[in-house]
Amino acid sequence: MALRRALHAKGLRYRVCAHPLPDLRRKIDIVFRPARVAVEVHGCFWHGCPEHHRRPSANSQYWQDKLARNMNRDRQTRQQLEQAGWLLITVWEHDDVEIAAERITGAVRARRP
Repeated sequence: MALRRALHAKGLRYRVCAHPLPDLRRKIDIVFRPARVAVEVHGCFWHGCPEHHRRPSANSQYWQDKLARNMNRDRQTRQQLEQAGWLLITVWEHDDVEIAAERITGAVRARRP
């Protein structure tokens, strides 16, 4: 929500939890359709953050498999969007909101038709 507020304050309008491509069976957190920019906000635990992820000790095989599936799905999503001409920006939950908003704003404004 903080990132969405920061983007809105910068004058950007977007879709939330939208399908950027009709055949993509995944929803993207924030979508700027005319600019073809998609933003995914990843949680450190659920998406295997290289800085903060810690594997649980209980039921470790289940979590290892679950996180591997999540990370594989993230890679597939990026590949499908990039092949269709979209820019996918990943923001981690620990990222500074203002810095992330500036990065997204720059990308959207640069890619607007």
